[in-house]
Amino acid sequence: MAGRRSRRLVALLFAVMLMPCATSPSAAGNEANAAATTAATSKCDRAKFRIILDVGHTAESYGAMSARNVPEFEYNLNLGKRIEEKLKADGFSEAFLLVTDGKARPSLMKRVAVANKRGADLFLSIHHDSVPDIYVDKWEFEGKRRAFNDMFGGYSVFVSKLNPHFGASLRFARLLGNQMAGRDLQFARQYDQWFMGKFQRELLDIEAGVYRYDQLIVLKQTSMPAVLLESGSIINREEELVMASDEHKNKVAAAVASATLEYCETRGAAPPPLVAQPKPKDTTRHTASAAHRRVAQPRLAQQPQRTGKKR
Repeated sequence: MAGRRSRRLVALLFAVMLMPCATSPSAAGNEANAAATTAATSKCDRAKFRIILDVGHTAESYGAMSARNVPEFEYNLNLGKRIEEKLKADGFSEAFLLVTDGKARPSLMKRVAVANKRGADLFLSIHHDSVPDIYVDKWEFEGKRRAFNDMFGGYSVFVSKLNPHFGASLRFARLLGNQMAGRDLQFARQYDQWFMGKFQRELLDIEAGVYRYDQLIVLKQTSMPAVLLESGSIINREEELVMASDEHKNKVAAAVASATLEYCETRGAAPPPLVAQPKPKDTTRHTASAAHRRVAQPRLAQQPQRTGKKR
């Protein structure tokens, strides 16, 4: 009982801290701008632009478990395939879906090695979110007790300041976050709050939902601009259903494609393939500030009938 009261208190405090924000640009406006960009003379050679879509985790080390007991890896793979299809349909024929196997750390090193060897203009790691164990509750689904948390939801975008192309990483992260918000998606606001403990991160851009996470291997050790996207929370029972829908996957795929095109139109030279070269040292330092925007609010859903003893 004390644990649940603590979680409810955190939710209430979090809700008080967040003020209502202005709505994001409409999806229709973004589509119109994209059409105008396409009609104009393009500076982006889509057929030569190389983007690696990293499917987060592996079948053996699947990441988070959803509220309905579906591994995160399955969500990542399905979304990755949808994004790859959209990019190729839009002319980015060099889009490459990177799927690895094995245990957690070896698979992380493997995907970094593959990405650096191939050489690419951009690296995007695809994930779905959960919550710290302290905020997990239980419900019954298909006759078994499952973990869930309905307080938090939304997408988030992460970059590492240790990436040798931090400035370019941050630029793409902002483009992607703005494209997500432009499709009426909300970003996960909790990561810069005190109650996240060791999971607390610096919020770099409140307009786009971009956080700093320096120590992520796939962000700091890749030799090209790199961004990690948490598409939404699969331990949130309502949001899990959204994550599984074709509508949501199509929205995210369209956001990635639009952000990629905008980035390609304004980018510098592509990083070359890494061949037996040491990892470059980070020599850049950037800061970011922005005004409030539409963000995901914590919410307390109506509780389902519980089974068994109370925790």
